[in-house]
Amino acid sequence: MTDFTLRSDVSVELVKHTASDHDVLFAARVSTSIEQSIHDAARGDCEHQGPECQWSRCGLSDRDKGLINYLMRDRHGSPFEHNSMTFRISAPIFVFREFMRHRVGWSYNEESGRYKQLEPVFYRPDMYRNLVQEGRPGKYKLVEGTKSQLWLTQKTMEDSYRRSYEAYREMLEAGIAREVARSVLPVGMFSTMYATCNARSLMHFLGLRTTHADAVVPSFPQREIEMVGEQMEARWAELMPVTHAAFNQNGRVAP
Repeated sequence: MTDFTLRSDVSVELVKHTASDHDVLFAARVSTSIEQSIHDAARGDCEHQGPECQWSRCGLSDRDKGLINYLMRDRHGSPFEHNSMTFRISAPIFVFREFMRHRVGWSYNEESGRYKQLEPVFYRPDMYRNLVQEGRPGKYKLVEGTKSQLWLTQKTMEDSYRRSYEAYREMLEAGIAREVARSVLPVGMFSTMYATCNARSLMHFLGLRTTHADAVVPSFPQREIEMVGEQMEARWAELMPVTHAAFNQNGRVAP
């Protein structure tokens, strides 16, 4: 019998980036700093002078921070687009189907079942995942299920995964093309993709796909995509802490 991996988590890795708070300042000051070098324009009031200054790491002056907050507050959004972050994400396929709703400012490349045999890694919720929906569509909440409901969910998922993957392998062994055989696999199977975005498109994503006490517009994301969003946000906050703070301070509404 095939060895299965059952996961209740997701994985997010920042694989490359060109992103800092200075990128926002550089773009915003195009009218006043056009004759300066990229280094000088982005550096602003940096306390360092000379080649030892690594401007992507320098602290910002109060004036710089105020400009970023002003841009966020008054929704001058384009300066937040002059940066890039690429994430490697492993999550259930149903998470990626929600991800693809976000198209502006995003690029995706997902592993293909046409060109490789897919590994038997599947999603199974753990005891911390709320299972029961209460309320009508558009106005409902999810609450904790009983132990028997959790047991039923986990067992049913695992049984279904095993049957579908065995059918998949049987078709491959019979010479059926991978692009045909993959049709029997469920959306609870894990996939991996590269997702590239800028700070503005990421903020829009986070405003819709995470819940937060500072949000002025409520959001009701599915928990699994929220788990991805939380990890992406943590990595972005390390790269652009002033921009991230302004995002929270101004209600988590993308500019």
